[in-house]
Amino acid sequence: MTATISPPPEQARPSSGASRRGPGRRLARSWSRHWYAYAMVTPVVVVLATLVAWPLLRGVLLSLTDATTRTIGNPRFGVPDRSRGVGLRHYTEVLGDSQFWTVLLRTVVWTGSCVLLHYGIGLVLAVALNQELRFRGAYQLLLVLPWAVPAFVSTFAWRFLLNTDNGLVNAALAELGLGRPDWLGQSNLVLVAVVAVNVWLGVPFMMVALLGGLQAIPAELYEAAEMDGAGPWQRFRHVTLPGLRPVSATVVLLGTVWTFNMFPVIYLMAGRNEYAQILVTYSYDLFASGQLALAATYGVLILSILVVFAGAYQRALRTAAVT
Repeated sequence: MTATISPPPEQARPSSGASRRGPGRRLARSWSRHWYAYAMVTPVVVVLATLVAWPLLRGVLLSLTDATTRTIGNPRFGVPDRSRGVGLRHYTEVLGDSQFWTVLLRTVVWTGSCVLLHYGIGLVLAVALNQELRFRGAYQLLLVLPWAVPAFVSTFAWRFLLNTDNGLVNAALAELGLGRPDWLGQSNLVLVAVVAVNVWLGVPFMMVALLGGLQAIPAELYEAAEMDGAGPWQRFRHVTLPGLRPVSATVVLLGTVWTFNMFPVIYLMAGRNEYAQILVTYSYDLFASGQLALAATYGVLILSILVVFAGAYQRALRTAAVT
């Protein structure tokens, strides 16, 4: 007697109506499971769309016009808009202007100097405070004070200290026979002054962030490295720096974005001094002079530069982590 093996029945294919209902069902299932998360995120999305997305879109559209304070309209007061669309004309003019590249180079020098000094000094102080020291809490409190004081108060205090004739810094230099430099005058010395002030303001944040990263590194790694004969420098290079990599990546990126757009320190210290102009202060001067579309163009270019830098930075970090 032979047994006949029948082929397995074909699996029923979902109808086109069921396939159309699939995404809807998945969305409904996701909502039923995570409705609380959606409810918490929705206000944030609405606020960001209102405070970030709409102004950003408005700025991009404004950069494509010839708007000035004389031509832009104001519907609230019944003023008609007499500005016209000019396409990408402002972008080609700005990118072809040597002034833009001069200010961009100064912005890169300003940002790179500040972030490098922030990280280097902050790392040294964090490593020192991570040791068993007497009065470590008092030292940490004193080093955090510049961060706690409002930036405009600290900036005005430094303007007084760096005053050419009556400043305490020049008084000390004169006693040493080094003269009285014009820190805030029309020379590149003003850039040195604003970098020094911004470093003084920004080191505490970097120090606190790196100190938290140091305290998160397991002590067993240092003990194992010491048992293997590693010296202090080798432990720092092969244990401390790799352990700080996640924190370092974050604080360097944040520090770069903040410093690139640092308006208060530059403007309160140097005003409209051309030797201290960076992109954000130059854009503000264009806006204050009534060139609204040109100022918006600079704003879009600043955002584009930072987006490109952040993408390249994150990609470089992923490549370094893989290798």
